[in-house]
Amino acid sequence: MDANSPYSAQLTDAHGRRISYLRLSVTDRCDLRCRYCMAEDMTFLPKSAVLSIEEMGDLAERFVARGIRRIRLTGGEPLVRRGIDTLAKRLGALIGNGLDELTLTTNAMRLAEHAPMLAAAGVRRVNVSLDTLDPQAFRHITRVGNLSVALDGVTAARKAGLSVKINMVALKDINEDQLLPMLDWCAATGCDLTLIETMPLGEVESDRSDHYIPLHQFIAPLRDKCAIFPTAQRTGGPARYFAVEGSPVTLGLITPLSDNFCATCNRIRLTVEGRIYMCLGQDDHVDLRAALRTGDMGHVDGLIDAALAGKPRAHDFLIERKSEPAVARHMSATGG
Repeated sequence: MDANSPYSAQLTDAHGRRISYLRLSVTDRCDLRCRYCMAEDMTFLPKSAVLSIEEMGDLAERFVARGIRRIRLTGGEPLVRRGIDTLAKRLGALIGNGLDELTLTTNAMRLAEHAPMLAAAGVRRVNVSLDTLDPQAFRHITRVGNLSVALDGVTAARKAGLSVKINMVALKDINEDQLLPMLDWCAATGCDLTLIETMPLGEVESDRSDHYIPLHQFIAPLRDKCAIFPTAQRTGGPARYFAVEGSPVTLGLITPLSDNFCATCNRIRLTVEGRIYMCLGQDDHVDLRAALRTGDMGHVDGLIDAALAGKPRAHDFLIERKSEPAVARHMSATGG
């Protein structure tokens, strides 16, 4: 687009926050059914409702032209999407041409198969969702998952030269005893570790308040064992990072409830339907699909600016006994 276009300016929301990070959901489908993320019986979008791989590439390129510097591919589980290799290669070609980094979040069920492709496309690091190293607990949390498959995926990713960060959701009475073993395993396998508070997104069978635990409580056993020190490390996301005494592992904390990070939010999310969600914890969105399919990128740019103008200052997350989810859609429908 012409440099004099009114839509060529960098992306800034109504609160003055610079938006430089796009979470791009390539599918709402997943091969696991994690209890805190999805209902056991999910209804997925029909093929006609989702963007094609080519359309996602077109929108991603437009966002990069507008100033997005980091893209994370999410889902659902992004590696179940047919054509993910084509999209990764297309977006990887933007690195150094406006894009600083292309990353991916995965449950690692198909990572062993796809790790070499991701590395060849230009991905240098992946986040792996892994909440426990106990096979029975893993099966319980995921309903259908096999822990050994996930661990093989991590091994393959490291062998392919990818940096791996483990994302572990803190779950009271389910994996509270797993933090120290997970930290030791990360040290042994060359992974970093980020802990995440569970979030009230979508109806699930259990009451999330039963398993919500603030991270300052979840990490208490670690603090009893050794000191942790804040670092200046940043990866463009919401985590705050810490060094752990006596360990090579960098520890990240993501605290959307106990200590929210909305003031520094630099993210927007694009769903597989072509909807921009300005906030994970709000329902307001702008639909780009119709404008994209007319080929009118000027209209698309205008809708992007309308979305930024409506980006809220903060989410409304609240976890209390019997409270309703903040939004009806599940995390898998928006992308993490």
